[in-house]
Amino acid sequence: MEIKSIDLIYFSSTHATERIVKTIAEGIHAQIRGTYDLTPPRASEKPPRASHCNLAIIGSPVYAGRLPETMVSRFRIRGSSTPAVLVAVYGNRAYEDALRELNDLAILAGFIPVALSAFPAEHSFSTRELPIAAGRPDLQDLVKAKMFGERVLEIISSLDAPHDMLLPTPPGNFPYKDARIFSGITPSVDEKSCTTCLTCVSVCPTAAIPQDNPLTTDPNLCIRCSACIKACPEGARRMDHPKMRQIAEFLHKNCNDRKEPEFYVGSIADPKIEKTR
Repeated sequence: MEIKSIDLIYFSSTHATERIVKTIAEGIHAQIRGTYDLTPPRASEKPPRASHCNLAIIGSPVYAGRLPETMVSRFRIRGSSTPAVLVAVYGNRAYEDALRELNDLAILAGFIPVALSAFPAEHSFSTRELPIAAGRPDLQDLVKAKMFGERVLEIISSLDAPHDMLLPTPPGNFPYKDARIFSGITPSVDEKSCTTCLTCVSVCPTAAIPQDNPLTTDPNLCIRCSACIKACPEGARRMDHPKMRQIAEFLHKNCNDRKEPEFYVGSIADPKIEKTR
């Protein structure tokens, strides 16, 4: 098979998933035909669309071992037995059922997952005070992402059709673990520091921050992705709710050892899973 064009499909509120997906694409050396960013609120309004590329790279962050419901509900791109590379990006704790869930989601949408990956990244709850995998993905991660793309290109180029690829079930369980819900919790805002620049409004993936009152956040819409916190130029937003603080302290203490990306690549020569670290 020749890869002439690639579609990029991702949800990436703090841009780590986007960076990794685009770096994998660099290693494949093909024209990017379409970029489907599922992050902005307007993505929820778009009708189902067809992917007409030779390969799709599909990426999502991991929230407590699952895919974000926001990403799942906005995933309306349809493949036609289109080979796909899947990317799960987690906050250095564990990706649990998320890669399995992403695999199932892709198959239901008409894609054929030929390669899977899980990348650690800076946790969305990471702060200067309580860093959690701070700075990831770093240069080492991005080098591995590009090499992964090169490996995908090598394998797919050896196939006559994506159905020739033998890919075992990805790690994870079905039924998936229950999604963790933190209803009613939103970032706090330091009114003295806030300049109402509206940066937070522009980056919120669910339009939870009203433009006419950016000091507030709608608890029914907020998904606690920390996009507003990371983007605020004044540091006026923070997640200081006691429950979230407790989680951040636990992750800082227990999930700061460096974890490496994991890759699962099918092969026509060997049906066993190929896992590299």
